[in-house]
Amino acid sequence: MYSKEDTICAISTPNGRGAIAVLRCSGPDSFNIAEKIIRLPERKGKLSGQAANTVHFASVVEGIQVIDEVMVTLFKGPHSYSGEDTVEISCHGSPYIQKKILELLVQAGARMATAGEFTLRAFLNGKLDLTQVEAVADLIASGSKAAHRIAMSQMRGGFTQEIRKLRDKLLTFTSLVELELDFSEEDVEFADRGQLKTLLNEITNVLDSLSNSFVLGNVIKQGIPVAIVGRTNAGKSTLLNLLLREEKAIVSDIEGTTRDSIEDVISIRGVHFRLIDTAGLRHTEDAIEKLGIRRTWEKIDQASVVLQVLDPKSRPDEIIHLRDKIKADQGIAEKQLIIVLNKMDLVPPGKMEPLLAKFRSVLLPGETLIPISAASGNNLQLLEESLMTIPGAYSTRENDVIITNVRHFEALTRALEALTRATNGLNNRLPDDLLSQDIREALHYLGEITGEITNDEVLGNIFKNFCIGK
Repeated sequence: MYSKEDTICAISTPNGRGAIAVLRCSGPDSFNIAEKIIRLPERKGKLSGQAANTVHFASVVEGIQVIDEVMVTLFKGPHSYSGEDTVEISCHGSPYIQKKILELLVQAGARMATAGEFTLRAFLNGKLDLTQVEAVADLIASGSKAAHRIAMSQMRGGFTQEIRKLRDKLLTFTSLVELELDFSEEDVEFADRGQLKTLLNEITNVLDSLSNSFVLGNVIKQGIPVAIVGRTNAGKSTLLNLLLREEKAIVSDIEGTTRDSIEDVISIRGVHFRLIDTAGLRHTEDAIEKLGIRRTWEKIDQASVVLQVLDPKSRPDEIIHLRDKIKADQGIAEKQLIIVLNKMDLVPPGKMEPLLAKFRSVLLPGETLIPISAASGNNLQLLEESLMTIPGAYSTRENDVIITNVRHFEALTRALEALTRATNGLNNRLPDDLLSQDIREALHYLGEITGEITNDEVLGNIFKNFCIGK
């Protein structure tokens, strides 16, 4: 069993030199330990005698030697992040000073914190549930406005409230069903079967909606995968460099220059897009280039959006061939196909509209044609606007509950399976003990999400990805 009796410490800011750094000490003896190395101005007295939620100018000392002048913030449990007495020391960002203060804290009686241990204590002390704990990690890792918004929603307990509301309703009904088992000889019915069926359908619909949101949530968290594909020398790498605003890929007139996929991320209005430049599609006998082309199709399979790059010399039926190939291999229903007609700066003005009309004639509803010059950047904004119109891209509202965590998705899936069995059992008039067992199983998986039911292995998997100091 994990013990909260010792006091832990760690550097909470990233490694390296900076203007300031923050060290954190948390646990039952944190004030006494900090007091051994921190000197307040004489008029203030001892550290342990100061009011909670106050900040003090002080010196960190080793004997009579002053290590640094610092700001010390005091939090008294349970009104702190971890729920315990906590001292935070803001010092100058010298790596030597940081390590020295940490060393002094350990010598004074604290021990080094493990990864995520401050947040673990927040969970064990009831300050956060498991979904909020995971949202802390997502918030730290958020690299876009959409990812930040989802993490903040979960931090505020939006997902937890939704799950607990459903769980409480289920718990009430299963208690009544189980009460009936105690009076089985008297043939009484405490739980209205019609209401129970309605409730099961309602909860199944909500869980199904939450489960389906995982596709959107995962894309927002990881970035929308966009495969840039087309013939050799169509300008795919030039387009990638243009979107990234840097020379990421080698550009050459020699066909087959790109032989492997190149990936990078851009952000458009707070939404991340993971761009994947791929090897040019053509018939080749080169073994390495063949491998690159095979990887191109793998990336197309993984992508939500396919940018097919063509040039004025391309034939419209190339769009049809790519569409049919995707449909045959993976199914195109869930992919957005955007046709980028590149090198339009080479087309005489009088031939522009007939050329565009020729390519538009083969488009299907939902497909887009963007004329562009990757070399000059002309019409780049049109392409970026087109990316932002991808279905679901991604106009999440402030209070939308979106699933981004694989653990939550798996638990929701298992809860749904159990509720489906319960509904079928209810329709087929199965015995009450079997019905109750299925509902209990659904309750178990819902409880796993929030941490009302958990084990050390689950906690270990969650906290291993945290940084030390958080």
